[in-house]
Amino acid sequence: MKKTLIGAVVASLVATSAYAESHAEIMPAVVYDMGGKFDQSFNQAAYIGAERFMEETGIEYRDFEIQNDAQREQALRRFAQQGHNPIIAIGFSHGAAVDKVAAEFPDTDFAIVDMVVEQPNVRSIVFKEQEGSYLAGVAAAMASDSQAVGFVGGMDIPLIRKFECGFLGGARSVNPDIEFIGNMTGTDGSAWNNPTRGDELARSQFARGVDVVYHAAGGTGIGVLQAAADEGLLGIGVDSNQNAMHPGSVLTSMLKRVDNAVYDTFEDSMNGEFTYGFDVNGLAEEGVGLALDEHNEELMTPEILEAVDLARQQIIDGEVEVHDYTSDSACPY
Repeated sequence: MKKTLIGAVVASLVATSAYAESHAEIMPAVVYDMGGKFDQSFNQAAYIGAERFMEETGIEYRDFEIQNDAQREQALRRFAQQGHNPIIAIGFSHGAAVDKVAAEFPDTDFAIVDMVVEQPNVRSIVFKEQEGSYLAGVAAAMASDSQAVGFVGGMDIPLIRKFECGFLGGARSVNPDIEFIGNMTGTDGSAWNNPTRGDELARSQFARGVDVVYHAAGGTGIGVLQAAADEGLLGIGVDSNQNAMHPGSVLTSMLKRVDNAVYDTFEDSMNGEFTYGFDVNGLAEEGVGLALDEHNEELMTPEILEAVDLARQQIIDGEVEVHDYTSDSACPY
C-alpha cells in the first residue's frame, strides 16, 4: 500500500512537472485595435477570449491597446523581442505590421483577425460575417413594424460593407420590398470610436421611418444602441453580446466569435498544434451567429426564431449562398 501511494505521488509529480515544462514556453500576447479592449464590441471579444484562456489554464498573457497607427508595428516587435509566442493582432489594420514583423521573427508564431497575411508563421483568422448578418436581417425584417430597417457601419471599408450587404440580403429574403437605409461613420480609424456620431446617424434613420437598426461600428455602435433605446425602437448589436446594454431594446447581437479565435489560438500553441494559413469561421463552424438570452428572449418571438433557424440551416446546407462583398463589391440585394 505504501509503495503504491509513493508511486502515485511520484507519478503525479512527474505529470505536474511535465505539464509545467510543456507550458513554460507559452507566453501569449494580444495587440488590440483602436478603441481598446473595453469597447464592448470587437476588441472586448478578444479580451474575453484571452481572459478565459488565462482563467482555465493559469497561463498569463500580455496585451497592449494602441493609441495610434505607429504603435502597431512597435507593439508587435516589442512582444516578439521579449519572447512572447504566440502573438495575436486584432483587426485588419494590423496587416502591414504583422507582415513585416513576422518576417523579422520567423520562429515566432503570429495570428491576425480579419486580414490575410501570407507569411509562413502567420495564422490568418477570417469570418463569414455576411452569414451572421443575414440572420440578423431576417430577424430585423420580421420584427419591423414599419418595414424599414437600417445599418450603421464604422469605417467605410469592404469588410464593413460585407456586414451591410449580408444584413440587407437577410431582410429582403423576408420582404423583397423592405426599405433600407445605410450609413457609414467615416473613412479612418476614428470611425470606430465615435458614439455621438453613431447616435446622430441612428436618429436620422429613425426620422425616416426605420424602426430596427443594426450596427457594425465598434465603440461608435454604443451610440446607435443608445439612440434606439431612447426612441423606444430596436437596435442590433455586433461582435460581442450587447443584449444586456439595453434589455428590451436590443433585438439581438450578431456574435462574431473573436473570443473563441483568441482562445483557440492560445490553446493550439499550448498543445503544440498551432497551424498556419487560413482559419475561416462561418455558421457551419459556429464562428458567427445570433445571441439569445434573458435580455432579448421576449423580443425574439417563436416565429422569428423559427425563421432564423431555417435560414441558418439553409446556409449551412448550401441551399442559400450569402453574397460576400469582399469577393464581389456589387451587392445583389
